[in-house]
Amino acid sequence: MNSYNLKKIDLSKDEAKEEIARLVAEIEKHNELYYNNDAPQITDAEYDALRKKLENLESKFPELTAKDSPTKTVGAPVKNSSFAKVKHKIPMLSLSNVFDREEVGDFIKRVRKFLLLSGSDILEIFAEPKIDGLSCSIYYKDKKMLYAATRGDGKIGEDITENVKTISDIPQELPSDAPDEIEIRGEIYIRKDDFLKLNEQQKEQGEKIFANPRNAAAGSIRQLDPNITKTRPLKAFMYAIGYTSRVDWKTQQELHSKLSEWGFVATENTKLCKSLAEIIDNYQKTLEDRALLPYDIDGIVYKVNSLEYQERLGFISRSPRWATAHKFPAEQAETILNDIEIQVGRTGRLTPVARLEPVNVGGVIVSNATLHNADEIKRKDIRIGDHVIIQRAGDVIPQVVRVHKERRKKDSSPYFFPNRCPICDSPVKREDGEAAHYCTGGMACKAQIVERLKHFVSKAAFDIDGLGGRSIEEFYSRGLIEEPADIFKLETKRADEIKNMEGWGELSANNLFKSIKSKRDIALDRFIYSLGIRQVGSATAKRLASTYKNFEAFRKAMEKAKYKDDLCSGGGGCGPEEYRRLLSIEDIGPSVADEIITFFEDRHQMEMLDKLLKEVTVEDWQDIDVTGSPIAGKTVVFTGKLEHMGRSEAKTKAESLGAHVASSVSKKTDFVVAGADAGSKRKKAEALGLKLLTEQEWLEIINNSKNS
Repeated sequence: MNSYNLKKIDLSKDEAKEEIARLVAEIEKHNELYYNNDAPQITDAEYDALRKKLENLESKFPELTAKDSPTKTVGAPVKNSSFAKVKHKIPMLSLSNVFDREEVGDFIKRVRKFLLLSGSDILEIFAEPKIDGLSCSIYYKDKKMLYAATRGDGKIGEDITENVKTISDIPQELPSDAPDEIEIRGEIYIRKDDFLKLNEQQKEQGEKIFANPRNAAAGSIRQLDPNITKTRPLKAFMYAIGYTSRVDWKTQQELHSKLSEWGFVATENTKLCKSLAEIIDNYQKTLEDRALLPYDIDGIVYKVNSLEYQERLGFISRSPRWATAHKFPAEQAETILNDIEIQVGRTGRLTPVARLEPVNVGGVIVSNATLHNADEIKRKDIRIGDHVIIQRAGDVIPQVVRVHKERRKKDSSPYFFPNRCPICDSPVKREDGEAAHYCTGGMACKAQIVERLKHFVSKAAFDIDGLGGRSIEEFYSRGLIEEPADIFKLETKRADEIKNMEGWGELSANNLFKSIKSKRDIALDRFIYSLGIRQVGSATAKRLASTYKNFEAFRKAMEKAKYKDDLCSGGGGCGPEEYRRLLSIEDIGPSVADEIITFFEDRHQMEMLDKLLKEVTVEDWQDIDVTGSPIAGKTVVFTGKLEHMGRSEAKTKAESLGAHVASSVSKKTDFVVAGADAGSKRKKAEALGLKLLTEQEWLEIINNSKNS
């Protein structure tokens, strides 16, 4: 995390006022999403960056700082809550953040300077893991729990007493040596393994799937029915005191022991440090061991150990002077690679997948990561049992960045890529010049059949409602479908069987049959795509359709193109000519061409195709007249949420007017249509100086088109 340098803030007062207003609005929005809705939209690191920028601007322009600025407040006000409001006896403040050794050193220097400590005076720092959960405060009077509350805005929280009583880690009565009145504070959380089980249950019951353990804990503790909360695997670590009628301890470490004696689960893996070197060593060790912990942590909290010093240091606006949080780097985490599993796709491609000890990366629990191919495993020397660094950026599939070889076991051995398919035991081949390995089993390989069937009914292919991936797997396992043509025979041959299957019934079965019937006529490009030919995506399928016009012509041309090296004896349409014609199509090179030709050479594929063509009608390609279209030949990228039409409709409309719709922004992009909450694509477009359009401007362009 890079700190913002005040010297780099080169804004006028009016510009700063505008930027501060923007940052305040954005931070308040994310506070509401995080604290009240349990639905964060950005990572902790991105949020910290927003706060840091606002703090620096307010530092340079203090006269522009509002009394209720997010830099001076905590959490978010409780709004429209179904829970009663509770006023904390002492405000629940937040912590300042540090991100590197230098900033930790600055924190220590500030504390020592404030306390006027000499170089020989030892300053003890109590370090404890920062639990990634939901903060709560529990008030006890006469040794009995009176109420429990969320942080809220630091002053007023939500009453969650009945739900907290369901958590076994939290005693409802304190022992005789505890103060008569005391607020005990800590974090409610869910373990990683319990989180995975909870999401499996939620999925089976058709309920909400939680993004991460923190969201799951927050959602569980805010249930209106405590009986639901009781079924959730909530746990709690307690680590602090708010109000207390009596203090019998002199240090943070003593308080930690007291909490355990009173029946609470105090934070684990704490350490008393007496120097900056010890603090940083503990931080590095905890960072390395993070993956081994059964719960999520996102940093280390440093507290001045002496309560006398804490009282002298006091507080500044929203946080104590005597404590800070050392946050872990964002978007990367260390974990253990438990196994390497080989997955077989619809084209027979073998993809190695890392099965990981679950770890929180950028707010998402990651238990799998791609290993790409055999070369990647060999290059990085990835082995089962290794400690590995996982990286996730945006929505990109998690990947293994590197291996922590210093922590590798002595009996570790290199991973050898299989030479036989793990599904059908057919030999595995690797084409010259390719990184991937492929199963040679073809349609005899169960994995390829099931994945091809899923592809066949996918949105860009036949798009059959009610026949998703799980249904395909179930129908295949029951022998209801073995190839695409079988789908169109379900109503006549398997209707009663499907209606009597668990989770189906007559209504859902009839809806499925109706959906299948409506898809017996299909556009040429969608049909070509549905065949699952290797390297032929929807864009390539569309180019093939526009070139050959109907499926029979396409099929005959491919049957001729296989004779690409034969001599051409006059006349048109011989092998070499058809092969050159195929290569002339945009984005089709020798590799793609050979995949298409190979598909039509396969006897089993052609038998399957002939059966399918008896069940469906493939429509001929209709060329679009884009004469006069202002976007014909232009490349368009859509980003953000469109209000007047869905993304699919917008793409279809643009393509109908002769435009090419791309998924990413580049120098070749002509228009970027930016809807609400447009993010990185908009920023990249601005950086490249591309034409940015609002949705309304886009609609005006296409509505004024001759073809709109």
